[in-house]
Amino acid sequence: MSVPTTPKPAPFTVDDYAARMTRAANAAGEAGLAGVLVALGPDLAWLTGYQPTAVTERLTLLVLTPDGPPTLIVPALERPDAQAAAGAGALTLRDWTDGSDPYQVAGSLLHPDGRYGISDSTWAMHLLGLQRTRPGTAYLSLTDCLPMLRAVKDADELDRLAAAGAAADAAYGEILKVRFAGRRETDVAADLAGLLRRFGHEQVDFTVVGSGPNGANPHHEAGERVIGAGDAVVLDFGGLLAGYGSDTTRTVTVGEPDDPEVGQVHGIVREAQQAAFEAVRPGVPCQEIDRVARRVITDAGYGEFFIHRTGHGIGVTTHEPPYMVEGELTPLVPGMCFSIEPGIYLPGRFGVRIEDIVTVTADGGRRLNNTSHDLGLVG
Repeated sequence: MSVPTTPKPAPFTVDDYAARMTRAANAAGEAGLAGVLVALGPDLAWLTGYQPTAVTERLTLLVLTPDGPPTLIVPALERPDAQAAAGAGALTLRDWTDGSDPYQVAGSLLHPDGRYGISDSTWAMHLLGLQRTRPGTAYLSLTDCLPMLRAVKDADELDRLAAAGAAADAAYGEILKVRFAGRRETDVAADLAGLLRRFGHEQVDFTVVGSGPNGANPHHEAGERVIGAGDAVVLDFGGLLAGYGSDTTRTVTVGEPDDPEVGQVHGIVREAQQAAFEAVRPGVPCQEIDRVARRVITDAGYGEFFIHRTGHGIGVTTHEPPYMVEGELTPLVPGMCFSIEPGIYLPGRFGVRIEDIVTVTADGGRRLNNTSHDLGLVG
């Protein structure tokens, strides 16, 4: 397969970042919060385009309030990098120098008794510093107070997720041509990583290769086990393309499977995945997607072997809200993107998982992964 020639989407503009910051500040006000505080991590990159070259213990904090300008507090030595960020033109920058107290700088922007949403990635030392400086303030994680902040993607974000999904699909098409038998899981994982980069990913986050009994561990990555003829192999891989995630899983066998139950189990997982996809439509609670997939697997007698949630949101990170899991009552909304990935894991024998990224449309769902759901065959 040749390298796709479709160009990557154009970079986001300062207007895009300004709109996101305004939306976040307004959402905070509507939720009864005094504002939103965002430390280093995916929320900061999504809101401002600022991603430092190295994670630092020095405080970096974006302060968004409904009644003030967006302000980014940065260490003085990192101000030039912050000024170069795509969203910097929509920000007021305030720096602090080593030896001074950054929490006094941040505290001067906070209401003494305000309640703030704070990014989940904020270090405890920074949250404690804010509480020490402004003891009357209170804080809620963004996942708890503003779970929809990044959940609904706009058209440009959907284009990026679709491009990432297509690139992951291209990588799967190529890995089916690679020899598996007699090679270590780590060898095939390296092949997958290379293919993701070949088809446009700037970052590879994971390349799960679970062969034989290792496939019964959903989070097995890749080890030194030598893949043998007859093995079932779970392939779960993804990363970032143009800053947005891919994540897909298919199960293959090395020739005819040694275990006669592999085909039966794969058929059940495939049915569960399809049923869950068909349940996607606006207004359906997230937990219903999990329930539909789990019902198929349970009715087939394998319920105890489906040991994880059915899906997770995806965007600038590969795992983010919303989650397709029992107890998650958030209704699906057009523009939400998430995985549907039921699986069955038989300890000591094999595992099967099928995963697509799906986006909610006005009247249903659309897959962003489109490779065959058949049990793949490799040599």
